[in-house]
Amino acid sequence: MSRLPRLTRRLVLEAPQRAPDGAGGFVDSWAALGTLWAEVVARSGRERAGAGGALSHVPYRITVRGAPAGAPSRPRPEQRFREGARIFRILSVAEADAQGHYLICQAEEEGAA
Repeated sequence: MSRLPRLTRRLVLEAPQRAPDGAGGFVDSWAALGTLWAEVVARSGRERAGAGGALSHVPYRITVRGAPAGAPSRPRPEQRFREGARIFRILSVAEADAQGHYLICQAEEEGAA
């Protein structure tokens, strides 16, 4: 890394959970795992047609402090970040530096245009 990230945004890391619905099926929900400080940088986005109208897809690079593989505080691709009503779906996670001090998460925010 050429510069230290500015971890100024509080994001809640969430993981998917599946629970029985009592009628033989399941209900999918999200459970908060904890809060991480992050640097959130928007990249160029695109728009596509969806069932209810246009949807915008904006990719983000989200940098957080490093955590060892398997640690609950280490983001994974099936998880997401939440900032209030905003949701960032995690697409990939990689170390930002050789020492693993920071992780870079490629994420996407999807919402109505």
